[in-house]
Amino acid sequence: MSDPRDVRAMFARIARRYDFLNRLLSAGIDRRWRAALVRRLGELRGKTLLDACCGTGDLTLALESAGARVVGVDFTPEMLQRALPKGAGRALCFVAGDALRLPLADRSVDGAGIAFGLRNVADRRRALHELARVVRPGGAVLVLEFSLPRSRWLGALYRFYFTRVLPRVGGWISGDASAYRYLPDTVLAWPTPEELRGEMEALGLERCGFQRLSAGIACLSWGHVSPPR
Repeated sequence: MSDPRDVRAMFARIARRYDFLNRLLSAGIDRRWRAALVRRLGELRGKTLLDACCGTGDLTLALESAGARVVGVDFTPEMLQRALPKGAGRALCFVAGDALRLPLADRSVDGAGIAFGLRNVADRRRALHELARVVRPGGAVLVLEFSLPRSRWLGALYRFYFTRVLPRVGGWISGDASAYRYLPDTVLAWPTPEELRGEMEALGLERCGFQRLSAGIACLSWGHVSPPR
């Protein structure tokens, strides 16, 4: 499990170069992955959504651009400082808060997403429970995360890039090599899409599923909050 104090300190250190490195190290593909999450939610006009572990607000802005009102929550002030200017004059707000204790009331949003943040929380199941708690019945909980390709040759290439190239480039540009060693460590320890679907079902989410993106480099997982019985 990740120590929250260490995670917060790490993101505080790399916040200044975070957006630039995301674009560079993913060759811009991360934008398409977030777009897939937005499309999965369907029509968003008039809906209120949560972006948990919002970081510098990329998913928050993508959801708002599709017509939603959005609350972005993150527990690293330095990341929120980078997000705030992006939200000026838009139907969104950024709030300091922990994904394990979301500062939202029960059933207060129509859907919730978390992009590349669930790996970093100290208790994955508790975070999923919190996301489900704040979503109204019938609404979706979506998780966008890195994954491991199923193809043997692509998987080998991916592991080489993730464990050898990315830490060196990310560390050199950000000045924090440990942050970009942490990334591949958490991705390699991440559950398979099938395992994560099982965890979501065990929490009571319905119609759970997943979609591998970019040959399995990333994966979009989802489940829906059960209506009251």
